[in-house]
Amino acid sequence: MSQTPLPCGTQPMTPLQRLRARLDGDASLVNALLVGLVAVLLLLAFVVGGAEVMEGDTRSFDQYLLQGAQSVRAGHPWLASIMRDFSGLGSTATLTLFTVVTVGYLALVSARVTALLVATSVITGAFFVQFLKAGFGRLRPDASFAEMVATGLSFPSGHTSMSAIVFLTLGALIARTRSRAPERLYILAAAALMALLVGISRVLLGVHWATDVLGGWAFGAAWAMAWLLLARYLAQRPADMSA
Repeated sequence: MSQTPLPCGTQPMTPLQRLRARLDGDASLVNALLVGLVAVLLLLAFVVGGAEVMEGDTRSFDQYLLQGAQSVRAGHPWLASIMRDFSGLGSTATLTLFTVVTVGYLALVSARVTALLVATSVITGAFFVQFLKAGFGRLRPDASFAEMVATGLSFPSGHTSMSAIVFLTLGALIARTRSRAPERLYILAAAALMALLVGISRVLLGVHWATDVLGGWAFGAAWAMAWLLLARYLAQRPADMSA
């Protein structure tokens, strides 16, 4: 049986090259499936945790950590100022600035689909956080336990949820531009650390219950992963990406 001749100047792939190409494709698919699985597990953890909160099963845990945070602040007065700074990383103004700058840059380099995805992810994420807060209707800790006054409902923590969405999304986009694994891991770890610091600061300042923050991390990370999977899917469609 005759074989179709290769174009002039094209060298046939060796068996090793064909194996590497197949493994690269399989690894990409496995990575996507793992990210999807983690996102589903985080969403499930959020649902289960929310149910526990509504039933009051987390009350003793939350109260213990709230009192512990108050004791830590009393013993280390300088810590409150640092926690306010970390908390500011998750403020609406700061996260909006990060998002606008990123979306503007993506649009400037003609990555319009990615820019639209980032903007849509953050805007819809903020909407859903407010929707969830209204649905759960949980009150914040008593002001006598807090370092500063914070208004609004409590579960999930808005600062924590939105910082996870923004920092993890931006971290993943930046990491995707690097070829070396250590660089990608460093960037992702830095993004995760920023989201973690925001959440920890909200507990130590006494403006959120610990389960508010745990729920915010779970929801925010799951939301970011879902949109990153969508971005990956669209990136495999050259016609869409060139629009």
